[in-house]
Amino acid sequence: MQKNYVRLIGHLGADPELITFESGKKLVKVTMATNDSYKNQEGEWVQNTQWHNLLCWDVLADKAHEKFKKGLEVMVEGRIINKTYVDKEGVNRFTTEIGVSDWLILQK
Repeated sequence: MQKNYVRLIGHLGADPELITFESGKKLVKVTMATNDSYKNQEGEWVQNTQWHNLLCWDVLADKAHEKFKKGLEVMVEGRIINKTYVDKEGVNRFTTEIGVSDWLILQK
């Protein structure tokens, strides 16, 4: 049983960015927005949008680069990757990415 697993459904926030490394490995980076809603204390519906950084490698990268377009609704499956880094000002930063293992286009 895989313990680090996530499935998200949302809309792509940009066209994919393809990066090809000297080794020949390929990476596609793209953002995806997921939405949920809830009622606040006044009984009004509030829309909540979360942004996710998706990483697709090799064969998935080739397919994603060909098929993904801004605004497309997709479902992705993968694992959560947490990273820390130091920015230009020397401040420790934290980021979360989704290492995509599979995806499905939900709308044409």
